[in-house]
Amino acid sequence: MEYYSFDKNKSKIAIDYYREYFSKKGIYENKLYDNVENLLKNITIKNKNTILATSKPKKFALEILDYFKIGKYFKEVVGSNLDGTLSEKGEIIKYIIEKNSFNKIETIMIGDRKYDIIGAHMNNIDSIAVMYGYGSKEELEEAKPTYFCEEVMDILKIVELESLLTYPSISY
Repeated sequence: MEYYSFDKNKSKIAIDYYREYFSKKGIYENKLYDNVENLLKNITIKNKNTILATSKPKKFALEILDYFKIGKYFKEVVGSNLDGTLSEKGEIIKYIIEKNSFNKIETIMIGDRKYDIIGAHMNNIDSIAVMYGYGSKEELEEAKPTYFCEEVMDILKIVELESLLTYPSISY
């Protein structure tokens, strides 16, 4: 709706077409960024509460994690529902925090789009903007994350520096 000025009906049709393609082909057109599995291994050695917070439907997120064999690094996967509920990142983060009784001071959101950072702000938690994903530098700067990372392993430096590895949750 934001990029193509679609109304709700046209947006629903576009989403249906996208999901049809994505569920059969698009899901396998993803690739892991270099060092992502290494990062996840290092984080989950000390933090067993790493949760994937995604706006993708949970069904697709689980298939992607399975395809890349990295689901084992996440305590839980929270994504949108196919009926359109739980679709905003702020709503997803709030759900995770409340469900797990996480201390907001000890929780951080890691993301590559402004929606991740905005969702963190909406829930009064810190955020790490990663520059290797889909969001532009301008988009992420405008969202005002707590931290910036140029490379995947820079995330580990921040969480170690801030002692976040002992925190109850890290969402990505």
